[in-house]
Amino acid sequence: MADGRRSEIRTGVRDSWAVGLGLIPLGLAFGVVLTQAGFDWWWAPVFSTVIYAGSMEFLAVGLIGAVTPVASIAAATLLVNFRHVFYGLSFPLEKIRSRLGRAYGVYALTDETYAIVATKRRDGLTGARMLAVAATCQLLWVASGTAGALLGAALPAGLSGLEFALTALFAVLALDAFRLGRDLPASAAALVCGLVGMTVSKDGMLVISLGLFVAYLLLRFVYRNKVARA
Repeated sequence: MADGRRSEIRTGVRDSWAVGLGLIPLGLAFGVVLTQAGFDWWWAPVFSTVIYAGSMEFLAVGLIGAVTPVASIAAATLLVNFRHVFYGLSFPLEKIRSRLGRAYGVYALTDETYAIVATKRRDGLTGARMLAVAATCQLLWVASGTAGALLGAALPAGLSGLEFALTALFAVLALDAFRLGRDLPASAAALVCGLVGMTVSKDGMLVISLGLFVAYLLLRFVYRNKVARA
């Protein structure tokens, strides 16, 4: 049994290695941005353990640095990570038998973990393999973020241009998403929601825009279901 579990863990590490390597440059960038924003280096592993959501960690640097109210940060976190609700509907959590393992599986369910597990045959998945995938991705993210923070702490303070890292990250993610899905209506709706949020309140733009876009996606989902059933 122990040999079988070790074999499954090794398989999980192999499954996640290629995707996990892609986390390293992002983690390094996050660490540098964090320390250049005025945080001590040790905040990098704290963020990556407590929050553990790549895009939200970048966003949290600016929100916390701007002394944003906790309620606004909570709302932004919910809206940014709302997609994880749908991940949970199809994630094979039942493969993990222990309660502690399931708790970690829920906590560590990221885009990368879901993408890796979703491509595997369900009858070939085991709890040990899935947990190995999640742990490998998190380890690479925490390690690279900490390394980036140490690097950022050694660099001169106030380097110009680093504040654009978050904008660039979301721009790249948006372009990749459009290239894969070619969903022009959703892209146009996102743009409109952003403009409405900026018009209504510059300070609350993020929460307003994300709220409107989530509402749009939910309405579109309901509408498409009705059309499919008709």
